[in-house]
Amino acid sequence: MPTFYIEQFGCRATQADGAAIERQLREQGCQLVSEAHAADVVVLNTCTVTAAADTQTREAIRKLHAANPSTRIIVTGCYAQRAPEELAVLPGVSFVVGNSHKPQIPNLLHSITLMSPVGEQHAASQLLQLPHVEGLLDHAKILTGDIFDLTDVLVAPVLGGEGNHTRPTLKIQDGCNSRCSFCVIPFVRGRSRSLPPEKVVTEIQRLTDSGYREIVLSGINLGAYGRDLSPRVEFLDLLLRILDETSLERLRVSSIEPLDVSLSLIELIASTDRLAPHFHMPLQSASDRILGAMHRWYRAEHYARRVELIHERLPHAAIGADVITGFPGETEADHVATTRFIAERPFTYLHVFSYSQRPGTKAATLPGQVSGSVIKRRARELRALAETKSAEFRNSQIGRTLRVLTLRRDPLDDPCRTPGISENYLAIQLPFALTSNELFTARVTHVEGKILCALPLEPVLAVPETS
Repeated sequence: MPTFYIEQFGCRATQADGAAIERQLREQGCQLVSEAHAADVVVLNTCTVTAAADTQTREAIRKLHAANPSTRIIVTGCYAQRAPEELAVLPGVSFVVGNSHKPQIPNLLHSITLMSPVGEQHAASQLLQLPHVEGLLDHAKILTGDIFDLTDVLVAPVLGGEGNHTRPTLKIQDGCNSRCSFCVIPFVRGRSRSLPPEKVVTEIQRLTDSGYREIVLSGINLGAYGRDLSPRVEFLDLLLRILDETSLERLRVSSIEPLDVSLSLIELIASTDRLAPHFHMPLQSASDRILGAMHRWYRAEHYARRVELIHERLPHAAIGADVITGFPGETEADHVATTRFIAERPFTYLHVFSYSQRPGTKAATLPGQVSGSVIKRRARELRALAETKSAEFRNSQIGRTLRVLTLRRDPLDDPCRTPGISENYLAIQLPFALTSNELFTARVTHVEGKILCALPLEPVLAVPETS
């Protein structure tokens, strides 16, 4: 029975792909191990959204091979789809499998008779019989194809990562039909495609039946959910169906494009405590000139109106944004416009990204590339502003009552305290040793650093004392 270990890189969508690979491998009789050095095969599920992500993957491969040269390494994911030849020549890599062929990974594990040259030749011969094999190099075999042929969504809930197995992430949409000039993702994930609503409902109810109380919906372009289905399904209708047909206590929506945040969506979230008041809308820039160069479909005034509508209806909602600094041609005036826009609005957190050239994107060929030192300085300024905005939001919650979900305690943390997360995406700390996955009302008493301290207002289940 082959043993395997999966190392994840990148966003929630990539983590969801890794969870789907794990499910497939387990169903084929393969055994998951907890550490890479103990595995027959290590699967690296990669990201390629930035050059730094590519570097991280290459370094991980080198470390794995140095630690155990006999380990077979399969590299998959977005980097494997974009530049398989770069990965195939790295020592230790046995197979490079693009996103187009991720479902073939269980077959590859069973094709390899580990530690046997004859087995490796057999695996290679089987691989060459599969369609869309682009090359067979000295160091690794490459299995990729046309990403735009994909029609399915790999599905399995992510049970690890953020939330410590307490808040599963379920990917219900993949791919993107937009062509933002800085983004390589459409070329490595293909066109937008959606999980049918009945499958979404089934997966959510299965998780709920297993005891999970909060689930996070994710996708590459989540607001585009259902537009590819026949008949077409609106994202808002999917949310209503989840509320009607499942007993889930709290559903959280991950990143969604600003133009997909309609008044109807805001009103639905405001109407029930089963939908977390949490909006993460990529901003990227508040300069209309830069937004145009990015091929974004909105301008600063459109984005501002969404923020206003959310804050008017849900004044304590979490409002987060992605911001890219240093896009080609970005002037100091453009940077100041973005900074001022953020400072004047009730953002509660930011994800700040330094622009990174991605081969094959239009932005990579644009004039006016910004120097690295300027990008770093602008990123520092935006992150400092983000800290200020986050601190203001935390302080505004003192004295309020929030619905808190307890997370699994880290063994290295204070055994008499329990971490939690609120509906509006704030880190909570409770002064008791409580079991994870408890959902209750608590009152915020004070702030310690970046954590809100709160006291439960209803009975909660404590961790049993050990002798």
